[in-house]
Amino acid sequence: MIFEPFMTFLSKVLFFSGLVTEKSSFPKPLSKADEEDHIRRFQNENCMASKEILIKHNLRLVAHVVKKYNGAAEADDLISCGTIGLIKAINSFKLEKGVQISTYAARCIENEILMFLRVTKKHQQVGSLNESFGSDRDGNELILADIIADESDDPKDQLTHRQMMLKLVSKMKERLSEREFKIISLRYGLENNISLPQREVAKQLNISRSYISRIEKHAIEVIREIVSDKAFKGFY
Repeated sequence: MIFEPFMTFLSKVLFFSGLVTEKSSFPKPLSKADEEDHIRRFQNENCMASKEILIKHNLRLVAHVVKKYNGAAEADDLISCGTIGLIKAINSFKLEKGVQISTYAARCIENEILMFLRVTKKHQQVGSLNESFGSDRDGNELILADIIADESDDPKDQLTHRQMMLKLVSKMKERLSEREFKIISLRYGLENNISLPQREVAKQLNISRSYISRIEKHAIEVIREIVSDKAFKGFY
């Protein structure tokens, strides 16, 4: 999809940078009652606060799925792709379907990672949409193709996303140094760049990977401030 690299970038900025440093720091899972309450709030009232709570309290699930693909790609890239899958799961989950959100989200997370690995050609054993992932509460077999939401964007949504993307990039150019913006563009595929791992960016710019990491960390903190503006709420 057009905005996939950009959403990878946003997912890290919004949900991982400064939030998760080690496994023990993941927010604990919500109780079933609290989880269902936030699902209803998001579905019925479009409550973005509930959406963020659902995402943050399911980050542990992203880390769990990513473990399966350790070594297949950069860990940060896998986590970012997994987070995109989690966001899509929260956006499309239907409580009345009778499937637990953790079960549904795990499928979406894995599907997102598999698609990423197909595109980057870094992993050959990418599974199948007909692969069985267990059963629902009624004992019916679940396969990936059954639970992946239709991702064909409405033209109006595409236009809105494009406008927001251009606005954010413009703000980034204002707040970031030329080098910071270059590194973020290469790392996350902005402005028609191909998303590259840190080692490739370091090689291209002829600087150390550790220096790339420090610059990227600072740039992401600046971008977090930008996207916290109310003008960008609802974009992610």
